[in-house]
Amino acid sequence: MLVSATEMLKKAKEGHYAVGQFNINNLEWTKSILQTAQELNSPVILGVSEGAGKYMTGFNTVSAMVKAMDGDLGITVPVALHLDHGTYDGCYKCIKAGFTSIMFDGSHYAIEENIAKTKELVAVAHQLGLSIEAEVGSIGGEEDGVVGMGECADPEECKQIADLGVDMLAAGIGNIHGKYPANWAGLSFETLDAIQQKTGIMPLVLHGGTGIPDDMIAKAISLGVAKINVNTECQLYFQEATRKYIEAGKDLEGKGFDPRKLLAPGAEAIKEIVKIKMNLFGSVGKA
Repeated sequence: MLVSATEMLKKAKEGHYAVGQFNINNLEWTKSILQTAQELNSPVILGVSEGAGKYMTGFNTVSAMVKAMDGDLGITVPVALHLDHGTYDGCYKCIKAGFTSIMFDGSHYAIEENIAKTKELVAVAHQLGLSIEAEVGSIGGEEDGVVGMGECADPEECKQIADLGVDMLAAGIGNIHGKYPANWAGLSFETLDAIQQKTGIMPLVLHGGTGIPDDMIAKAISLGVAKINVNTECQLYFQEATRKYIEAGKDLEGKGFDPRKLLAPGAEAIKEIVKIKMNLFGSVGKA
């Protein structure tokens, strides 16, 4: 059931759990995540970066695939189709394509420009019934060409963006896209606490959910995080299962080279990690 993310995140914030955003890269990713959400009776957010959207030939293709799959699989749990780290132009493309949620990442602009563009997009998104995420501070590392140094967000700037009426707010608190380095200092809970105090009931978003220790995830949720993004971990589980299949020579047995067989272990592995994360985030049974 395709919906905006507004209500599911409001319930998550009130219920002290988080909804997982799992990025999709192709049909197999999408199918595995939807089936797992349905099996666990969990709300879910399908994240689409601009790079992944381009890879899948465009946002119109992505939107059509997700809507058709949602219907054909008989999905009844709430599902949001969400643009991840969107540019100003990318947001409008996804609105036109029929996404139910967008993220405008204006964190690289001066706060005044971030506010101006976010304010405009909030008005457009809400007029159409879409949810919108904004960002303050930057997420460390690189994801589809979006590079950040990992600066912690200014709580006062977070309040300025939250006051525009966004439905969720991503704030840099030392989190990183991709694998975390051995010398990672960890999340800045002091910053997160200060942000929550400034933004009140606003659902907060934790990007870079791969590799953060479970106890840090639990503490982040207790401090207002209601949406956690996972991408790299799904990729790692997929590649590991696929590599084992090929190294075992399964692709040379019978019709093991058929992509439906070749990609099946990876697709099952994605289900496995999504189940782990949904249980960790506390969203199981909350649809």
